Parts: sequence; C-alpha cells; structure tokens
Amino acid sequence: MSDSPPKVLIVGAGLAGLFLAILFERANIPYQIFERAITMKPLGSVMCLNANILPVFEQLGLLDELMAISLPSRSNELFDGDMRAIADVRMKDLKKLVGYDFLVFARPDLYDLLLSRIPKEKLFLGKKLLSLQQNELGVMIRLADNSSFHGDILVGADGSYSGVRQSLYKELQKKGMLPTSDGKQLSVNFSTIVGTTNSLGEDFHPHMKESTTHHSAMIGKGSPYTWSTFTVPGNRICWCVNMQLDAKASEDESFRNSEWTSDTNETMLNEIRAFKTPYGDLGKLISATDEDRISRVYLEDKMFETWHHNRTVLIGDAAHKMLPSAGQGAVNAMQDAVVLANCLYDLKAVTSEAIAAAFQDFKDQRYSHVLTQYEASKHYAKILYGQTLWERIVRHAVFNYLPEFTKTMHLSKEMSYRPQATFIPRVPNHGTSEVLPQKPSWRYTELQKQGAAAV
Repeated sequence: MSDSPPKVLIVGAGLAGLFLAILFERANIPYQIFERAITMKPLGSVMCLNANILPVFEQLGLLDELMAISLPSRSNELFDGDMRAIADVRMKDLKKLVGYDFLVFARPDLYDLLLSRIPKEKLFLGKKLLSLQQNELGVMIRLADNSSFHGDILVGADGSYSGVRQSLYKELQKKGMLPTSDGKQLSVNFSTIVGTTNSLGEDFHPHMKESTTHHSAMIGKGSPYTWSTFTVPGNRICWCVNMQLDAKASEDESFRNSEWTSDTNETMLNEIRAFKTPYGDLGKLISATDEDRISRVYLEDKMFETWHHNRTVLIGDAAHKMLPSAGQGAVNAMQDAVVLANCLYDLKAVTSEAIAAAFQDFKDQRYSHVLTQYEASKHYAKILYGQTLWERIVRHAVFNYLPEFTKTMHLSKEMSYRPQATFIPRVPNHGTSEVLPQKPSWRYTELQKQGAAAV
C-alpha cells in the first residue's frame, strides 16, 4: 500500500463484512467493523461453499479449518412428501474436475471461524447506523448510541435491508440520481424456518457414521412446503423448511423481515412437525434443537443497479439479494469482498475521484457474474421448489435424464469463475476444468519485480 492507505468503515459483521475484514488484515488496509447486534450469536442452518470461493480460503490459510467443520457433499436425494424417491443425484469425480469438494457445514460454525480472525478492538457491537454523510474529504457515520466515526471509505455489508443502502439511496433520490428500479421493494418469495440439532450421537442413524454429508430434499405435492436435511460434523442434522408465498402474502408488509431471527412462528412449527424425513418425523429433529437455535427469515430477491456513490459502496445482500436455491448467495457476498479488497489494494490515492474509479472497477468486474447467478437462483428455485405440472416434469427430466456429459460441462462452466486475492500468492488450479483469467494487481506485480531485482 501507499504511505497513506484508506481508512475503511465496514457496517455489518455478517459473512461479507467479516471476510472483507480478514482480507484487509492481509492487505494492511486499516478498518473498523460496526454491527448493530449487541452480541455475536449467529443464526441460520446449513451452508455450502464450493470452488468459486474455496481457493481464497486456501490463500488465507483457512481451508483446513473449514474442512474440519465440514463434510463433503457428493450426492443429493430427492423425495416427495411421502418419502417416495424422485431422484438420486451423484456428483462423479467432482474434486478431480474442479479441484475441491462442495463443503457443507452449519452456518454458525463458519461465523465462529471468521470471527476468530478479527482483532477484538476492531469490532464494535451494538452500533446501529442512523445516517451517513460524505464529501470530497471523507465519510462520517452517525450511530444510534450518539457516537460517530470518520473514514475515507464506507462499505455497506449490512444485509438485505441495509441501513447504508437506505441512507445512500435517500441521498441519491434527493439529487434525482436514483434509478426507478432501485426505489422498489424487494420481492418476497419464501418464508423459511431452519435449525441445527444438538449432537444426536453416532448411533442415532447410520448416516451419522458416513464421511460425507447426507443431503435429502423433500418436495410436498399440492403443498407450498419443501424441506431438507443435511448431516454435519458433531453428529448433528441441519434442517430447513421453505414455504412458498402466494402473490397476496408476498405483498403483505407483515412479511418484511431483514435478518435471521429467533422469533419463530409457533403456528408454522406445528404445521411442519409431521413432515417425513429419513430420520422420522421432522418434529423429532425440532425437539432435538435448542429453541434459540431455531430461526426464521423471509427470503427475497432483487438485483440493485446502484452499488456505489462517492465514498460509499455496497456488497453482498446489500447490493444483490438472491434466493438460496442455487447456493450462491454467501459465495457471491464473499467474492464481492475479494474483488473489492483487490481494487482498494491498488488504490493510488484517497481522493473522491480515485475511490469512485476503484468502486466502478469493482462493479465492472463483478456485475455480469452476479447477474448470472441471480438469474440462476430463480431458475433453480423453479426446478427445486416448483409445484406446477410443468415444473414437476422439468424437475424429473433434469434429475433423471440429463446426460452426464451435459451436467459436467455445466458444472465446469459454473465453477470457472474463481476470483482470488491479488495481493498474496495465488493458489494454482487443482482440477482439470479451466479457470477464467483475473485482472492482476499492478501494485503487487511491481513489488514482485522490485523483490526479484533486489535478489
């Protein structure tokens, strides 16, 4: 970095914010994180990471620890609501093809891993954003506890209903600079309730003794519900139930909920207890889950056009909210962090002009890839959750008759985009499939040349 790297304020200590902070630690970019929650008690159920982001975990020395809390996923069983088989999808030679397994784990376990890498003095809890101000000299945030902080750059990593985005958009709307589409509300599609059981013991079910995760997805017929189970380390089972909302429910403001919450819907819990799973009724797993580890959220999707203005930039769900059907929401949030860190590492000055150029470079590198995954999440939602006759026919055809060669080609293409941190040594491609080229860091390249010349 130059003698005066930018001081960055990160609002939001979710996956995107924490991952960005870890990258800043390696890039020697000063930062502070502000989180509105009073305590860090992450909720949510299962997560999966793949070759699109795992090389960065390897770069940062986190891959072995991630694998210790994960199980590889190499198959996916689909059933109807009465546990009659629909399909059994096997991912043959996945690791040979892309260099990594799909890793499945409990979401709170990843939070704990990332949080362990953040110096305590750089994380501020109970700091809810009220407003922001920015000009050619810097950016200032005002918080609900009457405190304020100043920096050169503000990153909004604070989720679907981002306070940073709302404050930024309000400023742009007053200036007549906000696209009409960005002023519209998010589209609410599903109500989801999730949990992770306590340890059930190795003898609970033969699946507990397997070295890979056992993933089962159940699709209710003539019902708005789909549900799934995943085995994870510690003899635990992550479970998830999605309820597809009709048009009227989607428009109801009472369904607006921006974060995972332990304020569970008892009515919904009672409705789902009798759902069948490979482990008996779902109620058996619910009873084995601590009440404060059962959480609920409404799943929205929206692709925002405005990702940055002046000294403020948005990443993750604050910029693009995806349905979880493609399993790419968290991956894309962390890819945002990687590319943004790369752009800020190459920042030549902390002027408004230089920062705006870096932000535009960030969006130029990311937008088309994010849009592809955003559209894919909609497509996969229809295949996995669709209840119409046509959607059931398509699902049956995709999972049972699609040629293996076509599946392999599609997977290779999906896994080809793997941005890495450009300011630390790259990880080589471990698989046989191709990886898309990446814009190099001029600063890192120059430092490497200087080091070679010195030798």
